[in-house]
Amino acid sequence: MTRTTGKTNPRLASLIVLLKNTSRENEAKIWREIASRLETSGRNYAEVNLSKINRYANNGETILVPGKVLGSGVLEQSVKVAALNFSASATSKIRDAKGQCMTIEQLLADNPKGSGVRILR
Repeated sequence: MTRTTGKTNPRLASLIVLLKNTSRENEAKIWREIASRLETSGRNYAEVNLSKINRYANNGETILVPGKVLGSGVLEQSVKVAALNFSASATSKIRDAKGQCMTIEQLLADNPKGSGVRILR
């Protein structure tokens, strides 16, 4: 019986390659950091509640979560949140606060330099 090495999720594997390529092309170390966090075990992925985003984010800021955003807590600011996954309650609460939910791929296309992005873990 052989063990698989690397990610078996095709979306995740292509995202890691895309992050590394964008990091090289734009000399943006933030994307290399996110790629290295996503290459680790899924047990180490971030699970961030909205209360933490509310505590550390400013109005209009872009937040990046290399993992899942959970809906516990209240969001009072209008922020853009990019993550690997969102819970249903987190998505509705972010939209109710006039914020925006996006995938990491969308954030990468919108901001290839990675400027003005805050990583929450």
